[in-house]
Amino acid sequence: TKYRCLLFVSAQARISCVRVKYLFLTWLTVLVGSWVIYVQYSTYSELCRGHQCKNAICDKYKRGIIDGSACVGLCDKETLYMGRCLSTLPNNQSKLGEQANLASLVTQILSVADGNRDGRVSLPEARSMWALLQMDEVLLGLLLQDRGHTPRLLGFCGDLYMTERVHYGPLYGLPLPWPLSSWLPTGVQRTVDQWFTPSWPRKAKISMGLLELVEDIFHGTYGSFLICDLNAAIFGYTDHYELRLLNNKAVISEEQFRERMKTLKCQTDSDCAYGADCLSSCDAAERRCKEEPLKPNLAKACGVLKDYLLRGAPSGLREELERQLYACMALRGSAQMNMEHSLILNNLKALLWRQISHTKDS
Repeated sequence: TKYRCLLFVSAQARISCVRVKYLFLTWLTVLVGSWVIYVQYSTYSELCRGHQCKNAICDKYKRGIIDGSACVGLCDKETLYMGRCLSTLPNNQSKLGEQANLASLVTQILSVADGNRDGRVSLPEARSMWALLQMDEVLLGLLLQDRGHTPRLLGFCGDLYMTERVHYGPLYGLPLPWPLSSWLPTGVQRTVDQWFTPSWPRKAKISMGLLELVEDIFHGTYGSFLICDLNAAIFGYTDHYELRLLNNKAVISEEQFRERMKTLKCQTDSDCAYGADCLSSCDAAERRCKEEPLKPNLAKACGVLKDYLLRGAPSGLREELERQLYACMALRGSAQMNMEHSLILNNLKALLWRQISHTKDS
């Protein structure tokens, strides 16, 4: 009887185990299937809007109103295909800082505007470029393109423009539709994220790209800029693990931020905000926001890199990396910390470079 009981219990346990595995596989199938359906529906909706956009653009092109480097491929030969169409609604107009090299910028814009490379900018090409420059993300993309921080501009026709495809984004984590992300347990989300995360040396190379972006927009050729919504979602990376800024709308000039703060009345520091990350402090006596940003880009970037780099970091490196990242996150202000900013930035880049300089991804 005892033997039969043990046999029965063992059989029950085996059945329970099989049932759990079956339920897990069913749940996983539903999860993946829902995600695929969501992506397909989202892409289909974008292509529908993109088709309407293309018809309107090509109509203006054929009437001689606009012209550009992508018009022939889009409208005459139909060799260009819209894989994904992103919103290009203008937000606040971009303003350059006082240090801006305007002559260099004008030369660059005229070079891009000459779509057929005949050495002159026709009226239709000029109309197209003017329409593009009304959009923040295009102008900022041109400013940052020489350093490889933004997707390369491939062509334009009217106010429609095409950039290189960035295959991987966001910076980390698997983007899931809201119903699935809210239902999926946090532990499972982290495990799934790890499946889609590059190896640590490759993460270090991507992180170097973010640090170089911060360096280039801090008192750069065209003035100083702030990233006002600095999170993993606005970045992606290429097949060669080179960072790309995917959402230029998150970037504004420091001069634009200061002018905005001048106009704001406040009771507390929380009233002095531009976006999620560009913050100032409240002058209690004047009840107005101060112009000085509280946090530099580098401190915000290190906050994004902390979880990204520390997870999976080599054991002998983790302690030093953590120390440098927390020192970086503690940076405050902008005007008084040029020396400290440069020191922390260079130390971080040197630390990461030592880890990847001998690898094939360097």
